[in-house]
Amino acid sequence: MEDFTLGGLRDSLAAFFKEWAIVEAIAIIVLAWLARLVLLFIIKRVVNRIVNGVKHKENIHDTQVLMTSPLAAVRVVQRTRTLGGVLSSIVTVVIVILVLLLLFDILAPNATGAFALITAATGAGLGFGAQNVVKDVLNGLFMVAEDQLGVGDIVDLGPAVGVVESVDIRTTQVRDVNGTLWFVRNGEITRVGNMSQGWARVIIDLAVPYDSDVDAVQERILKTAVDLYKTPKWTTRILEQPEIWGIESISDEAVVVRLVVKTASATKDDVARELRARLKKDLDEAGVKLPALNSIVLSGFEGAASVRGARPPRTRPVPVNFGEEKPKK
Repeated sequence: MEDFTLGGLRDSLAAFFKEWAIVEAIAIIVLAWLARLVLLFIIKRVVNRIVNGVKHKENIHDTQVLMTSPLAAVRVVQRTRTLGGVLSSIVTVVIVILVLLLLFDILAPNATGAFALITAATGAGLGFGAQNVVKDVLNGLFMVAEDQLGVGDIVDLGPAVGVVESVDIRTTQVRDVNGTLWFVRNGEITRVGNMSQGWARVIIDLAVPYDSDVDAVQERILKTAVDLYKTPKWTTRILEQPEIWGIESISDEAVVVRLVVKTASATKDDVARELRARLKKDLDEAGVKLPALNSIVLSGFEGAASVRGARPPRTRPVPVNFGEEKPKK
């Protein structure tokens, strides 16, 4: 009778602790879910406060208009949103891992040692496969920390070119001009060409007929570009006064003149289209028939020396004294 009583008590205690473990596991899941909601709310609130603060400072209501604002304001918004997305992903991953470990410890407390042995045995096998995941995570963190790209940036990642819509722990989502959404693994990104940082340059080469007055045509072209620059609508989009870099090439049919306009990075295409339309109209009125009107993208050594623009020589004449003998040594 005593053994039966002790056995029944032991079974009752085991059942009680088992039920309590289930309750504890449910409590951990609920608390983890609430903690995730709170942390995501805090991150979203901080991001929105920073973005709204920048918009209020620049006196605008639409984030798209911010693209014509100073570079610092644009980068603050883009980097804040990117960091917000990455931090949200990190919070979710960390909470899920912690909950799984706690549940395993609660529901199978005696299996902790065996779990450690299994982990050690399979660690070598999983390590080779997991290194790609670790590479993706680290590369994504470094890209965000170093401000290589941000949400809203126009980037060239090699596999995909387009607008960054999201930067997560493992992947970066890029929407191209056709509307295709590309998921690029962060570990596969070996270079980032960011076309939204700083400024951009519109380069237009105009093939002027060989027998035309090149100086007069250059003045006409420059006047058209300067008029665009002084138009209030385009003042915020064009950063510096347009320049004529001179004659790029000469053939038996045409003389190629290069026009360059420095613009805000996000408005390069808009400025280029408007400038082409105005050049076409003004040169037609002047009676100049252009064989071609092309937009040029310099690359490699071709454009390496022209990054800072046209730089004509500014040397001073070297004084030469004739009739003076050099001192003898």
